Amino acid sequence: MKNIVSLAVLTCLLSLSAYGQQKNDVKDSAAAKTDTLPYLKYPTLPAFNILLRDSVTIFNTYNIPEGKPSVIIFFDPDCVHCKDEIKMLLSGMDSLKDIRFYMITSVHNFRHIRRFYDDYHLGDYKNIEVFGRDYEYFFITYYGVKFVPDLVLYDKHKNLIKLFESRVTVEELYKLTH
Repeated sequence: MKNIVSLAVLTCLLSLSAYGQQKNDVKDSAAAKTDTLPYLKYPTLPAFNILLRDSVTIFNTYNIPEGKPSVIIFFDPDCVHCKDEIKMLLSGMDSLKDIRFYMITSVHNFRHIRRFYDDYHLGDYKNIEVFGRDYEYFFITYYGVKFVPDLVLYDKHKNLIKLFESRVTVEELYKLTH
């Protein structure tokens, strides 16, 4: 009888140990997957190409100057959430005037891209410095985009502050940059 009880206790302990190990393996696996995203490994602003809305000129993010915080906004011109986000950001642009904005999309249709630019009068905002297409799909793979809009905030020295998946408020951007 004593052997049966001992065997039962030993079996329970081994099962719990295996269960705990399995949970850690799953947790470690998820962490490893997240840690493999390049923006987490290299937290400085990467250099990649953006085809501007004129569909001819290429801008490389290497040319973003230091000295002011920068936000890269990845959006889809037909996305309702993207439209809501840009309306909200534009309504508070006075308090965000010290932040440079770079808006990019992977949409092929330049007519849609230009219409979005015109509909929101983005040319009226001096701190929206670049507006165009990520024709090499760099942003999607580098940042692991799951949703649009995606916004990435870098400090005045081009160091990553935060990736915002889906939305950010004017207040959050202001607090993180002042």
